[in-house]
Amino acid sequence: MGNDDHNLLGGLDSLGLGGLDSIDLFADNKVKVPQSHKKPEAPKKEEVKEEDLVFEKSYTCPACSKPFKSLTVRTGKVKAVSQDVDLRWKFKQLDPLKYDVVMCPNCGCAALIGEFPRITGKQAKLIKEKISASFKSQDPPHGKLSYDEALARYKVALANAVVRGVKASEKAFICLKAGWLLRGKAESLTPGTPGYDEEKKKTGAEEDAFLKNALEGFKNARGSESFPMCGMDEHSVDYLIAALSFRFGDYALAEKLISEILMSRVASDRLKEKARDLHEDIRAAR
Repeated sequence: MGNDDHNLLGGLDSLGLGGLDSIDLFADNKVKVPQSHKKPEAPKKEEVKEEDLVFEKSYTCPACSKPFKSLTVRTGKVKAVSQDVDLRWKFKQLDPLKYDVVMCPNCGCAALIGEFPRITGKQAKLIKEKISASFKSQDPPHGKLSYDEALARYKVALANAVVRGVKASEKAFICLKAGWLLRGKAESLTPGTPGYDEEKKKTGAEEDAFLKNALEGFKNARGSESFPMCGMDEHSVDYLIAALSFRFGDYALAEKLISEILMSRVASDRLKEKARDLHEDIRAAR
């Protein structure tokens, strides 16, 4: 019964429980001395695969009317970790840019994910005539996309945009995202592997080509289109033009646009903070 001689469970004979009077109440609760002070190992977290972060979303092609599926990132499953000077976000676990183009594998109708549902009947007819007529049907992607597969889709989307006769800003936005995609590819390359230097150089040159076209497109759009533009307000577009101009050595235009942002009464504090950082980079480079 423990250290107290009083029989706590005595007197239960009338209930048929007389045998309980010798039970040690705390026998199951006595502290056992551990044989080792070593802490048990925490269970290993199962690695999250890219395939687990995307799913197949159903679409109906506006050009050929056939149903198909396109890989899409699951909402809320990836976390941004940093942002480059030209507004490209970097994420943990996967690069969402790989999944920003929807492409019909049957006829080649393609656009950025936000623009695909907006393809008009007239545009669909042009796509059938100038894209689908020579497009070779593809197997729909499963699991995940490689950078090269994603880049091919961006190029098809850009060709579609030209055929559709869209605004300069939409074509510039495709070029911008393709450039960012190529930067992600370069970052994914493993130093020391065969052909690394050559592939890194090739990827960097292709990134520059897309970003130069993005810059040209946004400069043209700024003087002829209304805002918001590709989801950005006027100051965000000006900042982007400034960042790309700085990248390609046009310090005068970059500094002019950044100065206007810093003097603005309506530009956001977050954008002004980025503008101040870029302003310092411009001054250091001149």
